[in-house]
Amino acid sequence: MRGAKICFVIPTYNEALNVNPLLRQLTELYRNPDVAFLVVDDESPDGTAHLVKEFMEKVDGRVRLLQGKRRGLGDAYVRGITYAINNLGADIIVQMDADFSHDPAAAGRLLDRVVGGADVAIGSRYVAGGSLDKRWHVRRRLLSRWGNRLARWIGGLKGVSDCTAGFKAIRADKLREAKIESVQARGYVFQVELLHRLIRCGARVVEEPIHFRDREHGETKLGMSSMLEFFFNVLLLRLRSHLTFIKFSLTGICGVFVNLGSFFILTELGLHKFLASPIAILASIISNFLMNNHWTFGDRVMTSRKSVRGFKFIVVSLTTLLLSYTVFVVLSMLFPKVLPLLFQAAGIVPGALLNYYLNSRWTFREAPREG
Repeated sequence: MRGAKICFVIPTYNEALNVNPLLRQLTELYRNPDVAFLVVDDESPDGTAHLVKEFMEKVDGRVRLLQGKRRGLGDAYVRGITYAINNLGADIIVQMDADFSHDPAAAGRLLDRVVGGADVAIGSRYVAGGSLDKRWHVRRRLLSRWGNRLARWIGGLKGVSDCTAGFKAIRADKLREAKIESVQARGYVFQVELLHRLIRCGARVVEEPIHFRDREHGETKLGMSSMLEFFFNVLLLRLRSHLTFIKFSLTGICGVFVNLGSFFILTELGLHKFLASPIAILASIISNFLMNNHWTFGDRVMTSRKSVRGFKFIVVSLTTLLLSYTVFVVLSMLFPKVLPLLFQAAGIVPGALLNYYLNSRWTFREAPREG
């Protein structure tokens, strides 16, 4: 990514004692004209924005200020990152705190990892070589440790040591793919939701060890409301990871009604049951494909075009049709006096399981992740 435009996005709230010293260090460390610094300040009552404006008059235009209503850290990052990509043309975004918890010099190592091929480079406190300030209160250590465990176990972020880290370098194209503008989390759980989205998009994530320092000035913004939001949003991420199967199941239920309804109508019209069965199965196959393509798997980045997916779906459907029809015929021949509609329903069960497995793994398979 030679010649890439880089933008540091720095959210602030009551950081009057920190923001200008931080900007001074950053502008001295990263003198390349392709590196910009965007401060996102949301109504700080201590005059943070005014100090940034004063600093902007002393530098060469690489420092920008974005102001807005105070709606939380996540909202500030979403607006800041979106602005940096759309208005400043950033190719790489660096997230960092304004309170010197993140060493400005360490950002260079994160950028090197992204330039070297990673999509996301995390400044990690918990990977080998990373560390925490000894002044950090025991309560905050426990909250951080258990927050990361929750994110890994419940949120499905296995393999990442520091899921809640706020020090990252991220490729802008991956942020677009992850639909950064639609992230809903307002508080610190924003970091977890964003990482979850990036991983689902196939982002190659690496962790770079850093030393995390406690702030020298100001107060932490981590309150009880942020902790509660964190817990509930991590649970929601877990539920979303099972959403595909739930949607597929609901689609399948609709398919059952189409299947059995068609079978009942056709047999009532006088069509032989052995001919009505495959026609009814085919009708449910068509309805299932339309729902799966536009709803169940509609948010996936597919490996194939719609026409190819349609062909794959037909192959899978013929396979499951054969299985379901075989069950129907065998049961009908073994128990000729039993209501045929029951055997039509019995054939749906193994067919549905095979259908989900093959369609999820093959027809609607997501694009492979790098790394």
